[in-house]
Amino acid sequence: MRIIIAGAGDLGFHLSKLLVQEEQDIILIDEVADVLEHASGHLDVQTIKGSSTSPRVLEEAGIGKADLLIAVTSNQDTNITTCIIGKRLGAKKTIARVSNIEYIHQRDKLDLKRSGIDDIVSPQSLAAKEIKRLLKESAMTDSFEFDKGLLTLMGVSVDDMSQLKGKTIQETAYLNPNNNFIVVAILRNNETIIPHGEHKFELHDHAYFIAQPNGIESVMSLAGKERFEIKNVAILGGTRVGVHTANQLSKKYKIKLIERNKEKCLKLAEQLPDTMIINGDGRDVDLLKEEGIANMDAFIAVTGNSETNIISCLSVKNLGVRKTISLVENVDYIHLSQNIGVDTLINKKLIAANFIFRHIREGEVLNLTSIHGVDAEVLEFEVKENSKILGKELRKLGFPKTAVVGGVMRKGLGYTVRGDFTFEPKDRVVVLSRPECIHKIERYFK
Repeated sequence: MRIIIAGAGDLGFHLSKLLVQEEQDIILIDEVADVLEHASGHLDVQTIKGSSTSPRVLEEAGIGKADLLIAVTSNQDTNITTCIIGKRLGAKKTIARVSNIEYIHQRDKLDLKRSGIDDIVSPQSLAAKEIKRLLKESAMTDSFEFDKGLLTLMGVSVDDMSQLKGKTIQETAYLNPNNNFIVVAILRNNETIIPHGEHKFELHDHAYFIAQPNGIESVMSLAGKERFEIKNVAILGGTRVGVHTANQLSKKYKIKLIERNKEKCLKLAEQLPDTMIINGDGRDVDLLKEEGIANMDAFIAVTGNSETNIISCLSVKNLGVRKTISLVENVDYIHLSQNIGVDTLINKKLIAANFIFRHIREGEVLNLTSIHGVDAEVLEFEVKENSKILGKELRKLGFPKTAVVGGVMRKGLGYTVRGDFTFEPKDRVVVLSRPECIHKIERYFK
């Protein structure tokens, strides 16, 4: 695909990096020479200096032949204008990054497609949705539902209480007599393993499963995990992510939001009538104790400083908070969550890139997500009448070893599948794949 990216900042650079790895044809536009020089020095991309709202610059980038135009500068108005002009000049599809949440809430009413904007992305709003999703399952490090829970992707840590510890997948087969879950990935010391029968679970592994509804409790039991109810949640940071998160969570949970800037606290009190606003430094352990943070069921750190977020989560973990989520700006930090004690680290760039990648994948991709820290994508495909995957048992398809079919949804039921499974048209198939073989997987579903 020919993809033009307007904006070579953090998100634009990260998107370019991911897309170059997939051998896409990338043209990067920015007005700042230094960021373009950094991008061209680290990535195999074409760069153009200039404003993406300039028809001349867009035509120089080959907008008439562009399969996708992604406008992710730090200026919302620039992104919207870029997409409108780009569409008129021939771009097949456009995506604009926005900061005003009203665009998200009123996208249908605004009918943005008629203006030339095919989709919009708000990293802050997506991060808030991700946090809401992660709170849904208290004892898991990660969870994602397919088709309202017909299948669930779930992550658990392997500790001393786990029956999985020290056993191979083959040796644990007897613990799954109903075949209602399947192991799809293991994260170990920052290495992503697509497991097969001979792989052994080790202490401190993060293991990821696809489970049918009746298999979730089985996995939790094997992992020695116990669900607990989340009622009280503390949020550190009155950032946009913090505000979006409080808005999304306040209908279900009792929320306390801690912000060190007094003036901002006064504004937040007006914006968030259902949230208790606390003026103070979240790094101050005495303050956390005074405000009863030890009685919180979950703590979410979303300040603009990654180190503050991580340290605060570790501090409240020591106070007894059972669920912690930290926002980090550096993608490399994501792998640390396995070792440092924070339950889940999330990154806005990764979440936004996930959202955008749905427009890039071939085949009938209905859903796409990633597992925090795991070097793999989880994709949901629909099987077409002429798909290559039809007519043969799974074991005879020659599926890549660095990918695994986690489950299939058919006629309102979810199934975790084995080697003798045969696919039918309109099946919805969940696949976990390493990046290097995603294109091979896509071809099975064309």
